[in-house]
Amino acid sequence: MFTLTEDHSVGKELRVTVVDALKELMTENQKIVALDADLGGASGWTSIAKDYPNNFINVGIAEANMVGVAAGLSLTGYTPFIHTFGPFATRRVLDQIYLSGAYADNTITIFGSDPGFAAGHNGGTHTTWEDVALLRSIPNVVICDAADEVQMDWIIKTFSKRKGIHYVRGNRKGVKNVYAPGSTFEIGKGNLLKEGQEILIVAAGQLVSEALEVAKTLETKGSSVEVIDMFTIKPLDKELLLERLVGKKTVVTIENHSITGGLGSAVAEVLADNGLAVPLTRIGVDERFGQVGTPDFLQAEFGLTTETILAQLKSL
Repeated sequence: MFTLTEDHSVGKELRVTVVDALKELMTENQKIVALDADLGGASGWTSIAKDYPNNFINVGIAEANMVGVAAGLSLTGYTPFIHTFGPFATRRVLDQIYLSGAYADNTITIFGSDPGFAAGHNGGTHTTWEDVALLRSIPNVVICDAADEVQMDWIIKTFSKRKGIHYVRGNRKGVKNVYAPGSTFEIGKGNLLKEGQEILIVAAGQLVSEALEVAKTLETKGSSVEVIDMFTIKPLDKELLLERLVGKKTVVTIENHSITGGLGSAVAEVLADNGLAVPLTRIGVDERFGQVGTPDFLQAEFGLTTETILAQLKSL
């Protein structure tokens, strides 16, 4: 069960959350292994190398090889976690994830860091607006987008107990708190954060906090708004979505991702498959590449702040 926090300040860095979770897991299970593609400083996984040297491998700047090594570890009974920036964890190694990972029925958890505008000064080469879209196309892959440190901690620990290919995306830095410590979740189940009668907002990841702010502002203007955190994008919680769509005048999706193939597309597919004529507005990135800038600048540039989202929803 989850509880929303009253403290919406920025929490500890998500990379620290991941490191702390992995160290806790390694204390209990020596079969947990962390692999990084020469980004230990960026990910904080050098701390794992120091404290658990037998459970850490730096494969160098060789992401495809990292997936292959992880697949080999899985075959020999280990539980590998791998990390690199989002585009290199998905786009660059898609064939290896598909064949060495999913097709071969191996178990690998992938942490793709700094998705979308979180890439910041690393620019367009390090920006991924398409990671969810790519991995959604692979059978049985589980995809999560962590809203905050509490949810990220739970996701990492839960993935450690599951078989198969798992992907979690999240900012390396701190994000606003959404959930109270001790909250628990369920893979494949969305979280109803706020009830409303007219507008349904479905969000995931770092933008869940923006969705709650958008809902609060819209309600001051007379709209009744409902918010779902669809932190598991695959498998999508179709049952909850169909249940909460009843009586709604419109649905809005908000994601730090392209509107093609991501959360917005997944929701659109549910609407189409069930013959629902509910108007849908997809808030995300449309036919653009990443660029250089601070994360705050880029979030505004790509229309993903509370203010820019509200501007796009004026017609509602």
